Amino acid sequence: MFADAEAYERFMGRWSRKMAARLVEFADLRDGWKVLDVGSGTGSLSREIATRLPNCSIVGVEPSERFVEYARSQIGSRKVRFETGDAQELRFAEGEFDASLALLVFNFVPNTKKALAELRRVTRAAGRICAAVWDYGEGMEMLRIFWDAAGKLDAEAQRADEKNMPLSRKGELSALWREAGLKEIEERPLEIATRFASFDDFWEPFLSGQGPAGGYIQGLRPEGREELRDEIAGRFDRAARVRFELRAVAWAVRGVR
Repeated sequence: MFADAEAYERFMGRWSRKMAARLVEFADLRDGWKVLDVGSGTGSLSREIATRLPNCSIVGVEPSERFVEYARSQIGSRKVRFETGDAQELRFAEGEFDASLALLVFNFVPNTKKALAELRRVTRAAGRICAAVWDYGEGMEMLRIFWDAAGKLDAEAQRADEKNMPLSRKGELSALWREAGLKEIEERPLEIATRFASFDDFWEPFLSGQGPAGGYIQGLRPEGREELRDEIAGRFDRAARVRFELRAVAWAVRGVR
């Protein structure tokens, strides 16, 4: 689904870097804390924490070795390290971290309850556990435009539509946090906006095969891809196809162990 770190950066990096900043603000971390970044991907969240809070010690855990290698290549701080691992089976000791965060990844974890139990285990008493997931149904305009167009042309696209993603609607993350026994739970929408230089700047990253949308395109015949491109382009008027802006909303939750 996400196999190529550089392709992921072209497709989603411009969004995840901005949302990383919003999640760090929401998490309200303290400089000098030891922080776990679960599903660290290309390292956007870890880099943001290191920039804002240079005395934090940060460990990023990511199942993809390619993403781990890429993240290592992008960080200069000795206080940040990345390693391969599974959020559902963390190797760390109980209470090892002051805070544990997960950016735009919890909806992809096969067993979210097990993963959250692991975050709870490795976070100290009174430590913070935070996560954010895109509002795929309405809030993530780039993907909403894509899937609405695909669904118009192909009824089968409804099955792949990311609006069906778990934990992407209001109240779902906070319900999971309550079920895990966390306290002082707060959930809120975090909003960002991203500018695109042209329609091609919007469209071409989809062709790299990243995520459900990219996977869907890979399964189309060439003529199907062109038809989808034309359908999406028609949803922008000509004036809006140059240097346009789209918004994105993610639901974020934080709680205390």
